[in-house]
Amino acid sequence: MTVDEIETDIEGDKRQRHDLKCLPAYFFAVCRGDKTFEVRRDDRGYQKGDVLNLREYDPTHGHTEREHYTGNAEQVLVTYVLTGGQFGVEPGHVVMGIKLLAELDQE
Repeated sequence: MTVDEIETDIEGDKRQRHDLKCLPAYFFAVCRGDKTFEVRRDDRGYQKGDVLNLREYDPTHGHTEREHYTGNAEQVLVTYVLTGGQFGVEPGHVVMGIKLLAELDQE
């Protein structure tokens, strides 16, 4: 699947896009490909095929909430969702397998 196909699905409401804060250490681990999962509170109905727009958020950067965002962002595709209440994942949380969208165009 290409990024263009994913974007078409988002525009056609087949997928959801979620804008999320991501602390610098985790953000750069995703960018390097070291972190291929995301753990979140299950408050958005995450599903396989959704796109997460991870926005680097550094609370030590700037003085206002808006200034804490560094301007760095990376989009990832949710490839798997493990819901809470099993395998040690707390109820109300999810563990999502993710893949950088930029990598999908290279396949």
